[in-house]
Amino acid sequence: TTSRKTHTVTVRFGKKEKLIEVDTDADLRKSLLANGIDVYTLGGKLRNCGGGGQCGTCLVAIDEGFYRTNPRTAREDHLLYDKPDEWRLACRTRVNGDITVRTKPQA
Repeated sequence: TTSRKTHTVTVRFGKKEKLIEVDTDADLRKSLLANGIDVYTLGGKLRNCGGGGQCGTCLVAIDEGFYRTNPRTAREDHLLYDKPDEWRLACRTRVNGDITVRTKPQA
């Protein structure tokens, strides 16, 4: 049998913190939503693209372990050109190690 490697994602939202376990190469947006963590502001709830990487509403900040995620995609670079380097689209972020994430950094 093949054992799947999991990683701990520490999620900070507001003054709260939650630990979740995700598989290697997990889609961060899907993992957060599956664990009951809201990634969208009110406007994002109304106009998000459902994880297609087109709208830029699922913003997160990778506060620790940025190098344990895949590199920013060209689409992210386009949408986030004026944002800090640690800001990512959750739908385009793959988890490859333990990380700390802050949801809604723009709020």
